[in-house]
Amino acid sequence: MAGCWRPPLCLEKRLANSNEQEARRRMGEPYYITTAISYPNGKPHIGHAYEAIAADVIARYKKAEAFDVRFQTGTDEHGLKMVQKARDVGQTPMELATEMSGYFKSMCDALNIDYDVFIRTTEPRHHEASQELWRRMEANGDLYLDRYEGWYSVRDEAYYDESELIVGEDGAKLSPQGTPVEWTVEETWFFRLSKYQDRLLELYGSSDFLRPESRRNEIARFVEGGLRDLSVSRTSFDWGIKVPGSEGHVMYVWVDALTNYLTGLGFPDETGDVARFWPADLHLIGKDIVRFHAVYWPAFLMSAGLPIPKQVFGHGFLLNRGQKESKSLGNVTDPIGLAETYGVDPLRYFLLREVAFGQDGSYSPEAIVTRANAELANSFGNLAQRSLSMIFKNMDGILKADFPLSDADEALFAAVDLGIAGLRRAFTDLAFSDGLEAWMRAVFACNQYVDEQAPWTLRKTDPVRMEAVLMTLFQAVRALAIAVRPVVPTSIDALLDQMGVPANERVFASLENPEWLVDLVASGFRIDKPVGVFPRLELPEEEVA
Repeated sequence: MAGCWRPPLCLEKRLANSNEQEARRRMGEPYYITTAISYPNGKPHIGHAYEAIAADVIARYKKAEAFDVRFQTGTDEHGLKMVQKARDVGQTPMELATEMSGYFKSMCDALNIDYDVFIRTTEPRHHEASQELWRRMEANGDLYLDRYEGWYSVRDEAYYDESELIVGEDGAKLSPQGTPVEWTVEETWFFRLSKYQDRLLELYGSSDFLRPESRRNEIARFVEGGLRDLSVSRTSFDWGIKVPGSEGHVMYVWVDALTNYLTGLGFPDETGDVARFWPADLHLIGKDIVRFHAVYWPAFLMSAGLPIPKQVFGHGFLLNRGQKESKSLGNVTDPIGLAETYGVDPLRYFLLREVAFGQDGSYSPEAIVTRANAELANSFGNLAQRSLSMIFKNMDGILKADFPLSDADEALFAAVDLGIAGLRRAFTDLAFSDGLEAWMRAVFACNQYVDEQAPWTLRKTDPVRMEAVLMTLFQAVRALAIAVRPVVPTSIDALLDQMGVPANERVFASLENPEWLVDLVASGFRIDKPVGVFPRLELPEEEVA
């Protein structure tokens, strides 16, 4: 049909491995994604926000691809750190956990994190799930009582071998992360981690279980060096989940914490959500806790006779102007404050566009403003505003679906198709920066098309051609908006509202429907005077040199 954007016939072939995989997707194939649960002995920082935003974008992207998505986050509220922090501030551990958990929920609300489940490890259902996992490991003969003597980092909630320690400037022994360690002696239950060494190495070598490759290589070397059995209970404090049948013992906080991924699905009931969504498709975590997720967690699950998650991805750190954030340096950033200053969507876009996901990256107020203004405000925002404004002024806001397409129009559609395909391919691989780069190339193609076609001149010389150009732009803007919506959902929804795109059509499948413009025109929808959705940002006065 003249004027209507034909479905990109090759798009799904580039993205799907087979027709069968695409059919499952269309029927709502389940997809389960989790963040790490945050340790709430302090308020959220930018690293928590980065992980939550990335997970939210993945979840929204999968929903746009017609997956049935389950997205879980939460707080990890047991362990010695919580006991010590509560004592310092004059609260009980539960009072502290409840207060601090609220800050993490507020962060999610402020950053538009659309999770399905927010789990707290102090919930009774989580105690039940953790104790069931323990019983299954015990029934498999993988738990035994003995005496632990060794180095422990309270801050990391982790045990370390002597060979892993480093020496600080004052000669004190430190963990590999630079945190203090203390010599610990106590009766403890041990998990036969060494028993699973070969199975873990086979897992790393035969699948994409652990990404990126640098993390997989690091963990494989660690396991190849030999695994020792793991202490999995504590008796020096009681703020934790009780070990079944063992008076005075509480579970090692990581046994407790890792089980949260099952708790939120209703485990130990293995029907319903557990049957539908487990094993998890993706555990998204920081690189500093890869060992717990890629060594301990799969070994616990193997012992308990449960399936292994499909993938663990350890992302990098965000650095503040190139420096790691630290309370002592006074450079810890409040993510809610950043969102209030620069806007939620510009912040979300910047964090995924600026940093190659999986690597460390740096941010600064100047970088946020520069990136958001150049790409969201000046390039895409201006494109959308100009296109809708010209339709409003020059066509009285009336849309048309039947008009001749020139070679230039067809070329623009091809460029937009290519950009969206690049975004989808990259997002599927968690390469967000690459995907947004492909999307921006399509935006640049649209802006070049506007300059070359000059619809403001065509208004006087060839009004029929002007209408074709403006409707070509209208379709291109709609497609580009739908593609980037997982990253900047609030702004894009405001734009698509102005364009008359129904909420249920803001998904990738709608890009393959050749009748959408015909239907929109038939509905009588007209463009009103548009309102820009990506205003230019300014640096706060205190940030201006």
